[in-house]
Amino acid sequence: MNNKSKEATCLKRQLIFLYLNIFIDMKAILFQFILLVFFTFQLNGQKKALLILPISKNNIIVIAHRGDHTAAPENSLLSIQNAIKDEADYVELDIRTTLDSRLVLMHDASVNRMTNGQGKVAEMSYDSIRSLKLFNKNSLHSDTLTIPTFEEALQICKQKINIYLDFKNADVKKVYEAIAAANMESQIVVYINTPNQYMEWRKQVPTMPLILSLNSKIKDSAEMVAYLNRVNIDILDGNWNEYNKETIKAALSQGVPVWADMQSVNEDEAYWNKGIELGLSGIQTDHPKELIEYLKRESLLSKSTKLHKPN
Repeated sequence: MNNKSKEATCLKRQLIFLYLNIFIDMKAILFQFILLVFFTFQLNGQKKALLILPISKNNIIVIAHRGDHTAAPENSLLSIQNAIKDEADYVELDIRTTLDSRLVLMHDASVNRMTNGQGKVAEMSYDSIRSLKLFNKNSLHSDTLTIPTFEEALQICKQKINIYLDFKNADVKKVYEAIAAANMESQIVVYINTPNQYMEWRKQVPTMPLILSLNSKIKDSAEMVAYLNRVNIDILDGNWNEYNKETIKAALSQGVPVWADMQSVNEDEAYWNKGIELGLSGIQTDHPKELIEYLKRESLLSKSTKLHKPN
């Protein structure tokens, strides 16, 4: 084979490789587009219902992100107890399922970061997970606490604090059976991560308040109203800087409060005040005690209220 033939062959291979990469990229983009369309389609057309959100202690709802884990491992029973002492309205908890179908609290898909063990929650038995010790470098209780079950969390929270349940990986029916068995139906809201989760909750438990982060950029009130007319959701979440005063007011006009994520390594009064000035109905924080103390000093707390979502 002469040099020209070699060069032509090499060029053909490069072109084939380029076309394959373009095809792969297009498939990925197409998949994301189909997922977004499917999600919106599934949400759209769901009949809007009158839902009453759990009773809250504070006018601006305070959500303890993975519990108050400033001095305890996140998602631990101790972090929940701390959030109760802080007088937070909600404790945000992440639910997953073990290999043998037990419901446990863990944010990550694996136990690697938070325990002295290794492995994926979904591939481990409950006994093996229960034998592990939770770890937190800021905690005096490191290596003494275990991964809690969802049922244990329900018992601690009952009549003391509401649960903001981040639905990572679990069966809707099984989770709701645990909630009902604990008589906690009126103290739970559920954050959904996939269209299937939404459909299953709406189908099996239509009275459960559901939370969704914005999946598109909303710039003004008209876009927010149009979005909420397409998407039947009860509470909006997402990063606080995805919202502005106009979009928050528009959401409230549709009966949908915005409980935004403000958890950060840089949380302080000036930072929280940015969210308050926007008109957020709720703030998710890594420092619930300090946030509540600030709200008290600024007289921004009030008596218990119920939030109603209109038809």
